[in-house]
Amino acid sequence: MSFKNALCAASTIALMAGSSATAESLTIAIVNNGHMINMQTVAEAYTAETGVELNWVSLEEGVLREQVTSDTATGGGQYDIINIGMQEAPIWGAAGWIEPLEFGADYDVDDILPAMREGLSHDGTLYAAPFYGESSMVMYRKDLTDAAGVTIADNDSWDNVMAAAAAMHDPDNGVYGACLRGKPGWGDNMAFITTVVNSFGGAWFDADYRPQLDSTEWNAAINFYVELLGSYGPPGSEGNSFNEILALYNEGKCGLWIDATIAASFLEVDGVAYAQSPNAGNPVGANWLWAWAMAIPAGSPNAEAASDFIEWATSKDYVQAVGNHPDFGWGSVPTGQRASTYAIPEFQAAAAFADAEMAAIESAAPGATDLKPYVGVQFAAIPEFPEVGSAVAQEMAAALSGAKSVEDALAAAQAAAEAIMTEAGY
Repeated sequence: MSFKNALCAASTIALMAGSSATAESLTIAIVNNGHMINMQTVAEAYTAETGVELNWVSLEEGVLREQVTSDTATGGGQYDIINIGMQEAPIWGAAGWIEPLEFGADYDVDDILPAMREGLSHDGTLYAAPFYGESSMVMYRKDLTDAAGVTIADNDSWDNVMAAAAAMHDPDNGVYGACLRGKPGWGDNMAFITTVVNSFGGAWFDADYRPQLDSTEWNAAINFYVELLGSYGPPGSEGNSFNEILALYNEGKCGLWIDATIAASFLEVDGVAYAQSPNAGNPVGANWLWAWAMAIPAGSPNAEAASDFIEWATSKDYVQAVGNHPDFGWGSVPTGQRASTYAIPEFQAAAAFADAEMAAIESAAPGATDLKPYVGVQFAAIPEFPEVGSAVAQEMAAALSGAKSVEDALAAAQAAAEAIMTEAGY
């Protein structure tokens, strides 16, 4: 299918689905990640076909969460469409903060990967449509591991990862063994840190929802994290999250990076190989599960037009439009959301990371277990978690920077988490 035909097909779906929509413009709050930025260019064709002007508000991840949460919770009406994820969608849907989504048969909701569909639903109702989905994995410079005589295996031990980072670490030549998230935020440093804690056998809360940051598992995990990144990470790691590390990686400054699978779409250096996330004896929860999705705030006067746009932007036809776009191509399509994407020959040829990404998504384990009473891998799907996670994130950044010892940071984190959960009535 040609680029022109793909866009026309997608636009036809949108027009058929929402011929009665009257909105002349939509304001869309998006996270400033690559696929979302690309959408602004691809969606110019949507405006040309429908006449609907699209006003983009592109924000850094932490700022986006704060502004979208505040506006949606208070019914501020600043946005017609918002980027949210798996932590918010089921909770906000149950609370009536966002509208349920229903699309036409051509949308093929069953093509959305089950993990993404379930994570964005409440009681079987979809409240946010995945623009892209992700797990986490190791992205490493095989040319550097080969030169250093080390290997990184699927589900490797953390000790072996530390050894590989040490072997590749060459700061005199601008190469750091490990680039990992350190910037404070429940979806920033705590996304990665929580998977480390999970793999060490720790959890955020016990069965009574008492915070567990004073446990031996948390202590071991955070000491390891601080040692790994403090010894073999770039200076100022406490200020780095996804976008900062992506820039470092593409400058050739990182030996290994453990982060969102979606990052592989934007790597521009040669010699990259992929491995499933490491663990410390407990593989459950070693790799996260997330989707950046699109939702409609409740009561939006432009809900119908917003639904039409979301249906287009998360459709099979949108994937074709990006793949055939002269500025992007098949290695840049949003992934992790639809099974059909992985069957497209052009995508398979362009995306060396596809098999590793799908394996990571399929192995992610968000369900509640005896170890943890909550749903979620790198977060807990309870309303209080963003506040708890943000407070703990600040303490972990302080431990990484050396402003506090690990023990003092964990003690302060435990006290803050207990106060928040007690105030919430747990």
